Amino acid sequence: MTKIQSVTNTIINQGVLPLYYNTDETITLEILRSLYKAGIRAVEYTSRGDAALSNFTKMVEIRNAEMPEMLLGIGTIKNVKQTEEYYKVGADFFISPGFVAEVAEFLIPKDLLYSPGCMTPTEIIEAENAGVTFIKLFPGNALGTGFMSAIKDVFPNLKFMPTGGVDTTKESIESWFKAGVSAVGMGSKLVSKELMLAKDYTTIENETVKVLAIIQTLK
Repeated sequence: MTKIQSVTNTIINQGVLPLYYNTDETITLEILRSLYKAGIRAVEYTSRGDAALSNFTKMVEIRNAEMPEMLLGIGTIKNVKQTEEYYKVGADFFISPGFVAEVAEFLIPKDLLYSPGCMTPTEIIEAENAGVTFIKLFPGNALGTGFMSAIKDVFPNLKFMPTGGVDTTKESIESWFKAGVSAVGMGSKLVSKELMLAKDYTTIENETVKVLAIIQTLK
């Protein structure tokens, strides 16, 4: 099995990809531990601040020491320079808010999963022709489940994951899976700024357990 397929399978099996960013290294690591304890085995850390690379490097170190099954992905990748930086420190997969052809050219020959954000059929076609197999529908709240339902038959060989606007409720999650997605990306609805500020890692863990349980009932 290729590494791309293995990472894809892990994300699909858990059905949700939690994503977050925090400037504080300790908070970043404690959230990672909470997600791992909840049963998460793939997580996206977003490159949205000056501390992102150093925090991610520490995450890889802690993962290697404490949670060998965890796959660490980096999000908000916009160019090859960023990609190379995170590749060097050991990112397992890469996610963009949009499709960047040069990033696909760098990652796919290395058997590394690249999931670009797409919101039009043209963008999806470009990504598919570049070898992408896992599409991030972004922003999910703007596109909606109707968009997914309308395009899924046109792209039978692709897997889709919406990010943005997916709630932790069964109704929200179920509507996306019924529309044809393989997983849902979940950021502030799951790991909220309030919970991070309060350092409420127990609630983050408990809410993640609930989401994983909901997804299992839908499969």
